[in-house]
Amino acid sequence: MRRVREISAGTVTETLRDLFIAANLEMGRDMQDALARAAEEEESPLGRYVLQKILENMDVARKESLPLCQDTGLAVVFAEMGQEVHIVGGDFQAAVQEGVRQAYREGYLRKSLCDPLSRRNTGDNTPAVIFTEVVPGDRLKLIAMPKGGGSENMSCSAMLVPAEGKAGIVDHVVACVRKAGSNPCPPVLVGVGIGGSLEMSGVLAKKALLRPLGTANAHDERLAAMEREILEGVNRLGIGPQGYGGRVTALAVHMEMMPCHIASLPVTVNIQCHVARHREAVL
Repeated sequence: MRRVREISAGTVTETLRDLFIAANLEMGRDMQDALARAAEEEESPLGRYVLQKILENMDVARKESLPLCQDTGLAVVFAEMGQEVHIVGGDFQAAVQEGVRQAYREGYLRKSLCDPLSRRNTGDNTPAVIFTEVVPGDRLKLIAMPKGGGSENMSCSAMLVPAEGKAGIVDHVVACVRKAGSNPCPPVLVGVGIGGSLEMSGVLAKKALLRPLGTANAHDERLAAMEREILEGVNRLGIGPQGYGGRVTALAVHMEMMPCHIASLPVTVNIQCHVARHREAVL
């Protein structure tokens, strides 16, 4: 019989503090490479100039230990908790919130959370949005995802008529990106969640953004084909880098799916800006 593995709440706090600071200061290698390729492939002179400035900003942020963007995000945490893990020395939820609190204080990151009605800032960028999934094993995987307001505001959810099918999904996603225009700071990463319930399609869309950039859906060839089709459709819109026109509006489309009710077809689009920040650690 396997013994329960203990992980201290303090370790959870320290890990998330470091992850959120790192995610805000340095762009992931997959996004760096994709932006460099885009700068070579973009046909619009102004679009190329914008992409070069984005890459320059990335270098300055890394060298000077400065945030990639002034919007250091809503703190989103995905936790995959092994069923044989036991958190000791504190409450898991409290440990997560403390990690976010320390990251935004010690990393000098902008605190952007406020009361929805009074608009009074919470002062420490908490509470974080936490998605916890219990999985087999004795490990704890933590993913820190600072999500900027400009891209999050461009999310679109729809309960499509099931008869709309694939064509309806493609049209909905492309229309969402068209409506977003320059607001989410393109070139963007487009996350799409299909199925489940209304709220579950949103979680799927956000999780899709965590896949390595440009990796096709490995579980369903239908989705992989739709990712390619939608990416082509989005890049025909001509929005271009930062909305100045060009062929590189999106760098990738990532889709995730689960079964849904026979009467429903939930589809959510979650757009990510060009910094696509996230970091993960396994304890």
